[in-house]
Amino acid sequence: MNLKVLHVAAAADLQPVMPALAEAYQQATGVKIVSSFGSSATLTQQITNGDPQDVLLSADMAHPQMLADAKLTDGAPVSYATGSLVLWARNDSPAQPLSLASLTSARVTRIAVANDAHAPYGLAATQALRSLGLSEQVKAKLVIGENIAQTAQLAESGNAQAALISLTIANSAHFRALGSFVAIPAGAYQPLHQGAVVLRSSPQKQLAHDFLRWLTSPEVQASLHSYGLEPAS
Repeated sequence: MNLKVLHVAAAADLQPVMPALAEAYQQATGVKIVSSFGSSATLTQQITNGDPQDVLLSADMAHPQMLADAKLTDGAPVSYATGSLVLWARNDSPAQPLSLASLTSARVTRIAVANDAHAPYGLAATQALRSLGLSEQVKAKLVIGENIAQTAQLAESGNAQAALISLTIANSAHFRALGSFVAIPAGAYQPLHQGAVVLRSSPQKQLAHDFLRWLTSPEVQASLHSYGLEPAS
């Protein structure tokens, strides 16, 4: 029997999440999920240029909507989760003991953030720093990652002493073992409503829509908290 395969372009914040979701979906349906990761903007550009994917799972609603506006989707975008922004640092970082005050500490000279033109979590970081009145104080410290996974790697490797990253990454077993995190106040940035869309070029649209129905089902939505996501609002 040929295994059915679904190709999913997934935002970088989902890197720790997709293996477990894909395994659960394959057990439930027999359909294998093959994921490729990048910033939401990069994935959207690749799809626009003809990258053969079945589904886009973005870290925002804006990029799926761009594809819908360009008539490249099969149906309207749907929200599948809500993300959270956190400040993370290694246990041996001078940012410890970690708090929002670590951002302005003289001991902290390099803070990683994602490119706010490409990554929704990078945009959220920019909004949060502005909202908290910290933009000017930390401007000279910022080190830019292309997506949120690369941003986390900058702090993981010690090339940055702290990073503004997604809770999905900070909440993973690897990052919990290596460091700690504190939440950025949710009111400091626009809600990270994460959106999904089926692509018009997909040769298996029915399978793709089935996957999104599963992802937005009450049972799966109730499990998102364990991955560092909240249900779609």
